[in-house]
Amino acid sequence: MEVLEKKKGGIGSRRASRGRTPSGKPNPIDVHVGTRVRLRRTLMGMSQEKLGDALGLTFQQVQKYERGANRIGASRLFDLSRVLEVPISYFFEEMEADVQSASPRHMVGAVDEPPEAVKNAMAKRETLELVRAYYRIADPSVRKHVYDLAKALGPKE
Repeated sequence: MEVLEKKKGGIGSRRASRGRTPSGKPNPIDVHVGTRVRLRRTLMGMSQEKLGDALGLTFQQVQKYERGANRIGASRLFDLSRVLEVPISYFFEEMEADVQSASPRHMVGAVDEPPEAVKNAMAKRETLELVRAYYRIADPSVRKHVYDLAKALGPKE
């Protein structure tokens, strides 16, 4: 049985990696989940401070969760799903295959860095602001015209 030597800072210990990549960067899965938290919070028009208050956290802790810098535990994910009014599965939707492959169980003994996650258009500030502006249009028929215009301007699928 191989014994792992614990070094200062946890390097060399499997447990000490806390799911981070071999380079020490946040795990892409944690980044994806954090991005989904940010997306939902923003779509609801909720500030980081308001979300933090609802969870008993500081806005700085919410920022760390949203960046993937801190991992979200199961009980916290449960609370987030309740406050953000989504099922827990929401946080894992639209996850790219390369992000899924960054699961810590695939990383034990990994030498190479997992592939970088593809930038999700839904995580961009511009997209979030556009969606929020769209839903502020009070008249449903005007909203429908804006929707039809946006579809017409984009390439055919």
